[in-house]
Amino acid sequence: MTLPNVHMHKHPKVQSFFDAQSNTISYVVQDPDSTSCAIIDAVMNFDYASGRLSYDSADEIIAFIEQEGLTLDWIIETHVHADHLSGAPYIQQKLGGKIGIGEHIQTVQDTFGKIFNEGTEFQRDGSQFDALFKDGDSYHVGQLECFALHTPGHTPACMVHILGDAAFAGDTLFMPDGGSARADFPGGDAGQLYDSIQRILSLPDEMRLFVCHDYGPGGRAIAWETTIGAQRAANIHVGDGTSRDAFVKMRTERDAQLAMPQLIIPSLQVNIRAGEVPRDEAGNMSLKVPVNKL
Repeated sequence: MTLPNVHMHKHPKVQSFFDAQSNTISYVVQDPDSTSCAIIDAVMNFDYASGRLSYDSADEIIAFIEQEGLTLDWIIETHVHADHLSGAPYIQQKLGGKIGIGEHIQTVQDTFGKIFNEGTEFQRDGSQFDALFKDGDSYHVGQLECFALHTPGHTPACMVHILGDAAFAGDTLFMPDGGSARADFPGGDAGQLYDSIQRILSLPDEMRLFVCHDYGPGGRAIAWETTIGAQRAANIHVGDGTSRDAFVKMRTERDAQLAMPQLIIPSLQVNIRAGEVPRDEAGNMSLKVPVNKL
């Protein structure tokens, strides 16, 4: 898997938005040569206890784009998130733009379509999304050429998106003191995750790297921007030449001790549908709770 000829001389403006409920960081990325922008990993808020949706996080992003006079070209999902619901369709309704995800969403849809006992009306071909990216595909945000790299391991559909000198890692990598994503969800694979991370670490040292989650390990302030060089040198799981075997052993043992994300059941059902909430036969928004399946 080769790497694209990235445009390190292009320095897009990156605005971050932190959702405290899920410790998710969403981004608005602006083409440095126009008013076009992309959103990376938008959040829709959900109170599980009451079953109520709200849009505070998405509305904050929408307000920023409107205040800055930007045009939304893309709403990018780095993967099917298991810890928050996507705000993509709500934002698209307000601002337009295309919703894109990796082509291996089809594998994820097939896997979780079975777990949630979805009927034949649920399409498992990725057609809920406007674009399905293949490894190495390019697309444009205004005049900025962007690239999608397939980085499976956390999920089969994970992709890192490169916009100029900025890379957006999704859940594949955390900050250097946070390590890496878990690999024990259905379709995950610790060995694949290691290989994907090595591919990311082959990008230029000075490339900015933005993570999707941060939990403030050791009580430090929440952070989300680092560099490829810093990850290669100091990432606690893969830095300083960690071997594949050592990583797989660490990841497997660590994952066995982790609890499931609080919002995994609603998140997966919504996110395999590009952020749309499933509906029952009467047309009411409704979610399932599979027992002993995850």
